[in-house]
Amino acid sequence: MKAIFEQVKSDPSKVLLVRHFRIPQFDAPFHFHPEYELTLIVKGEGQRFVGKQVDDFSDGDLVFLGSHLPHCWINHQKENQTELSEAIVVQFNQHFLGEDFLNLNEFVAIKMFLDKSKAGFDIQGNDKKKITARLFEMILASPTQQILILLDILDRLSRAVQLKPIDLSFAENDFKVSETNRFQKVFSYLITHYKEDISLAEIAGIADLSPTSFCRYFKSITQQSFVEVLLEFRIKQACHLLLNTDMAIREIAFQCGFYDIPYFNRIFKKKKGISPKQYKKDV
Repeated sequence: MKAIFEQVKSDPSKVLLVRHFRIPQFDAPFHFHPEYELTLIVKGEGQRFVGKQVDDFSDGDLVFLGSHLPHCWINHQKENQTELSEAIVVQFNQHFLGEDFLNLNEFVAIKMFLDKSKAGFDIQGNDKKKITARLFEMILASPTQQILILLDILDRLSRAVQLKPIDLSFAENDFKVSETNRFQKVFSYLITHYKEDISLAEIAGIADLSPTSFCRYFKSITQQSFVEVLLEFRIKQACHLLLNTDMAIREIAFQCGFYDIPYFNRIFKKKKGISPKQYKKDV
């Protein structure tokens, strides 16, 4: 998975971009862009990567992402899958109604919401249902109607109470674009290679840092060591396989980068509080 900066708009005359995807797999790499993004997963399931957070997603997943917040969605692979994955994605920049509109008194609440969106928001509750309905309207709306619908959605989000921040630590760091690039390279590599044996020298090289400097850098961003985050990635994938496949526990451990079964069992129990066998049976 190659880390990229995404150039969102191909037509500079358009102030926002509304796209409706029906594709076999969500295939965008871990990327970022200056535009804000609202993404609804209509159909599909897998893992959602936002900043350094990894969460499961499924039908109805709705998130709002702040400017320059790295993200991607990766489907779980299924045998003999024929259904298409489907999503509605809306992207816009802060000046979509002009340079100064957010400074007007009428838009103060929206401006405050956009400022807080650096962490990204998982949208829940009644607002989620209403925004989902408006997004479906947006697909077939005229360009003028799309802008009006977007304003309505932003107004609703600025008053919403069931918004779950996704990665507060990313927002608190207030990265420059150059630092976001480095962050993205590191986590893009992790997303792609977490099942493999990644050496400290290898991942430090991805960040263009010495191993010692990388350890300090990584800890400052995540408040965890590289090994701790790597293990979290692996355990999350193991949880998915335990719940959604008939694979043997030994095979799951190998699939997730654990080649010592007692070590896998020990780490799993430390992270989840129960053994892999109990997890598969009881959760």
